[in-house]
Amino acid sequence: MEPFKNLLSKKLILEIAHHISKHVTDFDEKGFIKFASKDLSSLELKQRSSRITEALEEFLPSDFESSASILLASLGNESGQAVTAGETTEKGLSGWAMMPMADYVAFQGQGHFNLSMNLLKEMTKRFSSEFAIRHFLIQSPNKTLKVLKKWSKDKEPHVRRLASEGSRPRLPWAKRLPEFISDPQPILEILELLKDDESEYVRRSVANSLNDISKDHPHLVSKIAAQWLVNPSEHRRKLVRHACRSLLKSGHTKTLRAFGYKLPKVDKVKIRILNNKVKFGGVLEFELKFSSTANKSQPLMIDYIVHHQKSNGTTSPKVFKWKVVDLQKGKDIHAIKKHPMKKITTRVYYPGQHSLEIVVNGISMGKSNFQLLM
Repeated sequence: MEPFKNLLSKKLILEIAHHISKHVTDFDEKGFIKFASKDLSSLELKQRSSRITEALEEFLPSDFESSASILLASLGNESGQAVTAGETTEKGLSGWAMMPMADYVAFQGQGHFNLSMNLLKEMTKRFSSEFAIRHFLIQSPNKTLKVLKKWSKDKEPHVRRLASEGSRPRLPWAKRLPEFISDPQPILEILELLKDDESEYVRRSVANSLNDISKDHPHLVSKIAAQWLVNPSEHRRKLVRHACRSLLKSGHTKTLRAFGYKLPKVDKVKIRILNNKVKFGGVLEFELKFSSTANKSQPLMIDYIVHHQKSNGTTSPKVFKWKVVDLQKGKDIHAIKKHPMKKITTRVYYPGQHSLEIVVNGISMGKSNFQLLM
């Protein structure tokens, strides 16, 4: 499989130089290529983008208005309705070339707000300006939010998506937005405008932004979920579920209640580990039994938590999704699960006593211990 970093390749650098040179009579094309390609093979994706941005800063005119007109003239076809980035053609630049070009606007265009906004809007139609717009949100939050609110009503889905994706408090790979991490209220109006957007591409961005917010303000997101789940369309229900995925996985009670997972009415609960000694590399096998005491069917979200032994003798919980069932009145559940206890890159295992906990609708049904043998 081709390394992800090769999306910013020597070939792309040649294309950027070629299209810029068509609009600058004295552009040092060879110098640009040499500068942008230096040690390219040793650089990761973001480092490559930064190197190309530095080359643009070095070889474009120092006057930003002149540079902006060159970049704008160098743009190629828009992505249109496609979710994926456009491709650079003989007509002009598109796709991954926008990443370093948008950063150039972010670094050099702070004194030219309206011109920079227009450039980022055009670039996002060909890829995304979600990383670059954040520099303006940090430097000029009120002005930029006003633009993003306007963009949330744009006819182009990539522009509408930028309104939500660019303002995500904890966007991966990007600068965090501390102001919105502390108080997300200013971006909630944008998410409200986009929650029923016709494009799934946009709606998924709204969901991801809410998921970001849930990490710092879980009760706020559970409140929004409850409001948005009143007579929702199937699209909105899917959005809210994706937005609340972290809260649902952690068993956040208010969020579970918003989705209709109420206090479980059950008895005769039995949790049994079928192999109390588990060899590392093998599986933990366990069963769960209980009966419904409700006078009607009840939706149940069943999760389990493995409390892993740590090096200092304490344990660390890890939640795993198991199943969602609609348990009918007077019916029983009998389920068996096998959980692998094998080497993974994200966890170091230690021998000794571990615990298994079963959780239904956020409520613990009980714990049982087992020994991990290394």
